[in-house]
Amino acid sequence: MTVTRFAPSPTGWLHLGHLRPAMFNFLIARKAGGQFILRIDDTDPERSKEEYVDGIKRDLEWFGIEWDREERQSARLERYDDAADQLREMGRFYEAFETPVELDLKRKKQMNMGKPPVYDRAALSLSDDEKTALRAERGDGVWRFKLDQERIEWVDGILGDLSIDAASVSDPVLIRADGQYLYTLASVVDDTDMGVTHVVRGSDHVTNTATQIQMIRALGGTVPTFAHHSLLTGPQGEKLSKRDGQMSLTLRDMREAGVEPEAILSLMARIGSSQPVELRLSIEELAEGFDLDQFGSAPTKLDVEDLWPLTSRKLQGLSFADVASDIDALGVPADKAEAFWNVTRENITKRADLAEWWALFRDGAEPLIADDDAEFVAQAMTMLPEGPLDGDSWGAWTKAVKEATGRKGKGLFMPLRKAVTGRERGPDMSQVLPLLAEIPARKLAQ
Repeated sequence: MTVTRFAPSPTGWLHLGHLRPAMFNFLIARKAGGQFILRIDDTDPERSKEEYVDGIKRDLEWFGIEWDREERQSARLERYDDAADQLREMGRFYEAFETPVELDLKRKKQMNMGKPPVYDRAALSLSDDEKTALRAERGDGVWRFKLDQERIEWVDGILGDLSIDAASVSDPVLIRADGQYLYTLASVVDDTDMGVTHVVRGSDHVTNTATQIQMIRALGGTVPTFAHHSLLTGPQGEKLSKRDGQMSLTLRDMREAGVEPEAILSLMARIGSSQPVELRLSIEELAEGFDLDQFGSAPTKLDVEDLWPLTSRKLQGLSFADVASDIDALGVPADKAEAFWNVTRENITKRADLAEWWALFRDGAEPLIADDDAEFVAQAMTMLPEGPLDGDSWGAWTKAVKEATGRKGKGLFMPLRKAVTGRERGPDMSQVLPLLAEIPARKLAQ
């Protein structure tokens, strides 16, 4: 069975960079009829918060990403103890006592000599008495995994054949001095115990993958199929971050801003691949056509503004039944609700825009009148029929105004639209007039 996982740390809110591996791993599992695990990496008790766990679940549910089982790494500490003991017995785990300052000095010395800044394994030469003395002086040390200094090779699901010389990589720290297990060990033990068959994550984890492959083999596990997707950048290739005037990149803030989940999924499932971005209305539909082979290694350029046209397109395809509750919440009378949706659906980018349109229909708009059009508009307003307006009112009114003033085309229609709606663009005016409770521009004729 295909088994994938998403292992977020509950130390903050999920953002677009987190969504990509969550979605990729979910799509792989669903397409294969396999299992998707949500694994909460909460081994850091000080930074991990339950509100972030709730936020992670809420974000995934918003996208329709359903997990088949949930695991908490904080509940598996004894299992990590066992794995650490196993590595010690094998001679693959050793304690090191260098301070951060000492490690930094070593790195600088190596770089000055033209050597890679790799840990020199000085701790391996310490005697038991020296270790005891260092513990008394500095406290417990960190625990490092002793790499076999050979080439580590694997076929990556996106990047193809990869090979890393373990001699060019520092022996990774797996346990901090305070006893906290780090991601590298916990992830290897969990992937092995839970039968994870495929792991998709960012290309910044390639070196981690190399060391984890050795660890998996040392612990007697089966190495999963690894794939490393490209990292997201800004539209010009710059580091992805929130720009001035741009919405936040966290998923919860995007939800609050009014972006539709299908817009985000449709964009994130295709950018960086050879396939065009197309709006898909369900994650199941995305799973059917998902293929890692379509993705490349080049950085993936993302402009979050591209989410708005997709959001608008999704909303335009909704039926009245889909938005009835949103419209009812605005206080739109039941006898006008469906007509209101039909008039506005092509003129909104997000659901919140409906409130602006209803305010216009309910209260009238501040007239937008150029000085050159003031006299023309005042005359036209005297010709606007009194009482309720219907679908024929716009045509009859503009015909009468045209005959009286000689104006036609844009010079006729645009000043009237701006005077009535306060906008240069919008729905067909023959549909707008029947919904207007008040036209403030009428006062120009009084």
